[in-house]
Amino acid sequence: MSRIDLAMEPNTSLLRQSRLVSRNVFLGLSAALCLADIIALLIGFLVGSTIAPITGTPTEVAAPLLAGILVFGVLAFHNQAYDARCLTSAPCSCRSAALAFASSTLICFLIIFALKATDSLSLAAIFVGLLCSGWIMLLQRLFIARNVARHLSDRLFAELMIVDNCAAPENAAGMRLVNAQAIGLRADLDDPSMLHQLGSLLQGFDRVIVVCPPDGQVAWSQMLKGSNILGEIVVPEMDGIAPLSVANWRGTPTLVVARDPLNFASRISKRLLDITITIPVLGFLMPLMVVIAIAIKLDSPGPILFRQQRIGRGNRLFRIMKFRSMRFDQADDTGQLSARRDDNRVTRVGRFIRSTSIDELPQLINVLLGEMSLVGPRPHALGSTAEDMLFWKVDRQYWHRHALKPGITGLAQIRGFRGATETKRDILNRIAADLEYMNQWSLTGDIAILLRTINVIYHKKAF
Repeated sequence: MSRIDLAMEPNTSLLRQSRLVSRNVFLGLSAALCLADIIALLIGFLVGSTIAPITGTPTEVAAPLLAGILVFGVLAFHNQAYDARCLTSAPCSCRSAALAFASSTLICFLIIFALKATDSLSLAAIFVGLLCSGWIMLLQRLFIARNVARHLSDRLFAELMIVDNCAAPENAAGMRLVNAQAIGLRADLDDPSMLHQLGSLLQGFDRVIVVCPPDGQVAWSQMLKGSNILGEIVVPEMDGIAPLSVANWRGTPTLVVARDPLNFASRISKRLLDITITIPVLGFLMPLMVVIAIAIKLDSPGPILFRQQRIGRGNRLFRIMKFRSMRFDQADDTGQLSARRDDNRVTRVGRFIRSTSIDELPQLINVLLGEMSLVGPRPHALGSTAEDMLFWKVDRQYWHRHALKPGITGLAQIRGFRGATETKRDILNRIAADLEYMNQWSLTGDIAILLRTINVIYHKKAF
């Protein structure tokens, strides 16, 4: 027997201990997060009272403060600000806390004005305190979520894998495994004792995964539907499909394999950000662009702009615009040959505008036309390769990144993944960053990427 098969021998005491460890870790972290929020509120209050001293008595000051903390706590729990997801996901944690903080602030202000307590409380102190509390709370939640996800995520959830009449997956090492046959457990809906045994086994767990032959998947799925925890069945034959969820078409179940990563409101917000920034920036930079255009024309014969087919949103082709930086008679329309250091195709002006990313400025026009966005996955030429392999042959997930509009800058660029793709790792890093950006998109994230792009305008790989 393999080490994994031996690990499947039932041991009730070990399973119970494992459940308790995960539950205690979760409760301890939730309590620590709650305490950190209270400390953030108190620190903000102290900072506010220092900047703008409060004139009321200690009782008059303590009562609204404690009431505010209590209201925040109730709203935070209601918004699930202390559940497992908020312990491991920084965006989820900050979003839930911010919503609870804003709601409790509004309620407290209504109470203060209703009771006409503004005479004993300094509004300046309140505003400063709220500002400090909010920032401290978001920062500490960001710190906690990232560290929990990095160091304690495996111990946070009580997960169990049941293996029935088949071999255990080789990558199941470290999982809490149970051999269904060894404990006499069967997927039998006609036997209440089997349902009771399964329910007793799963008590205290947060998630159960069943590995079984295809002919047993329906029975096990029915067994799990009443288990009151997250139940999943391993279906290896769907590995290539990679479904996102299950839907229904006229009474027939379907597998959802694709969806728009942005809802309608998010698409409108992203487009408004593009237009709001692009129009004034384009007007401000127009004199520089005119000077660059004249320099390109004087430096070498050929058009000022370089237009090339690139892959855009929905895998539809569009023509990207850049300032021409190479000799016109040596231009590579397919993009098969990336620019190299000391590339003799690059002109004198071209070398300057490439090293300073000025050659990318005409893409602001692509943004206005709706073909690109300020932030998104960088569009690549059809013939782009890494180690003589087309990008989509290196990783089939390459096509997934085109669910969003391509961008002038993106998460990959601010992480330093730009320039020539000399190895497969070069494109794999970019694909991973683009998919991360797509799955975690937010308007504030776009603004942060734009601000951080300033630090990478000049880059050692830009040549």
